[in-house]
Amino acid sequence: LKSRYITSAAFTLLTGNLLNPDAIFSNNEMSLSDIEIYGFDYDYTLVFYSKHLHTLIYNAARDLLINEHRYPAEIRKYDYDPNFAIRGLHYDVHRALLMKIDAFHYIQLGTVYRGLSVVPDEEVIAMYDGSHVPLEQMSDFYGKSSHGHTMKQFMDIFSLPEMTLLSCVNEYFLKNNIDYEPVHLYKDVKDSIRDVHIKGIMYRAIEADIEKYICYAEQTRAVLAKLADHGKKMFLITNSPSSFVEKGMKFIVGKDWRDLFDVVIVQADKPSFFNDKRRPFRKVNEKGVLLWDKIHKLQKGQIYKQGNLYEFLKLTGWRGSKVLYFGDHIYSDLADLTLKHGWRTGAIIPELRSEIKIMNTEQYIQTMTWLQTLTGLLEHMQVHRDPDSQMILDEWKKERKEMREMTRNFFNSQFGSLFRTDQNPTYFLRRLSRFADIYMASLSCLLNYDPYYTFYPRRTPLQHELPTWSDQLCTGTFRIPFLQEMAQVK
Repeated sequence: LKSRYITSAAFTLLTGNLLNPDAIFSNNEMSLSDIEIYGFDYDYTLVFYSKHLHTLIYNAARDLLINEHRYPAEIRKYDYDPNFAIRGLHYDVHRALLMKIDAFHYIQLGTVYRGLSVVPDEEVIAMYDGSHVPLEQMSDFYGKSSHGHTMKQFMDIFSLPEMTLLSCVNEYFLKNNIDYEPVHLYKDVKDSIRDVHIKGIMYRAIEADIEKYICYAEQTRAVLAKLADHGKKMFLITNSPSSFVEKGMKFIVGKDWRDLFDVVIVQADKPSFFNDKRRPFRKVNEKGVLLWDKIHKLQKGQIYKQGNLYEFLKLTGWRGSKVLYFGDHIYSDLADLTLKHGWRTGAIIPELRSEIKIMNTEQYIQTMTWLQTLTGLLEHMQVHRDPDSQMILDEWKKERKEMREMTRNFFNSQFGSLFRTDQNPTYFLRRLSRFADIYMASLSCLLNYDPYYTFYPRRTPLQHELPTWSDQLCTGTFRIPFLQEMAQVK
């Protein structure tokens, strides 16, 4: 057992089919031949941003806290750490705790942070009477803390600076023994982050130095041109303002970018756009001025503001499963479309590419191989109650815990993988699986597939369809679940 690390030859055998970070993954069977209309969000879907943007948002929101909310100027000593938080975390608004929760509402112990310090497991268990968070305390449908829900889930990529700022200000108050109300802190940070957007601070900064903040390498134009060449209709629905979108699209696609889209809608106010039937569309002229004309048709080459999906469906007739919409926010972009309107949905998950590359490394595969072997040994040997066997079992349990911490550190030293806790899918993955038919790291992944390709989800064995760990060990049928065969479409 101590010779647990697999040899180079064995590693080569195991890694004959590594995971493809540029692949598209399917939760639900879908054929692109059925898709006639493609829709897109803008931020982190059509356009990707550099690492400088989150630092900008963090610094601007921190300054707003100091200048407008009268927070101590000393919080300026806390700089943005891009490696602190991951997307999908929950925040207990009343206890000021940031944590990772799995698909069954269980807190992953070791990932609960008060400020910048981890909370001991015993304290977490005492606070929550265990590690389970009841349904009525979880975030609401859109991940918000409202109507009695005490948890907020951070699903937006833009929320990474918000989580870090919350943690840093909490840390300052705790280190300086300052009594404060966590609910007020949460609201003030939320308002400051919001103001960075709605007051135009972020938009002006990006427009002033577009090459610094926008990544050009995601092949957006190639994707749009390919769809246009195959006669597909396309539309854009974004919460961003028109001048910002105009400059960004000219940079990444070209001056003729509007020719590729049949409809362009800005400042849509998603997710309200998908549910509010009252707000009419307004046309935006070339100078950015809102016109008062009644909209009877959504015209190609024009930009429209606000509106609602029901009016959009009435004016375009684009209904049902012939429409595929892409976005990065699982709630605001995708949930209502798949649940209420029958559109097909595609999630853009930029973190996917880096996580898959980690999963393909020799160190990760070796660690997971031994971790799963340990789990099988524990299940097989637990029937032995003699002192010597129990001592070995205790050693294995200790080693298993250490290996789990090592696995978490491969991805993020505080919170681990976006998609997994120690033994379960994360709450983030649960929602991704429910609201996205397909998901991928970026739109450029579409270039690897022809427009008639059918995505077939892998048949995932249910627990009662699998042999036990003991049977796998005894019969020699042990396999590494994450190394499944995967067709790479050229």
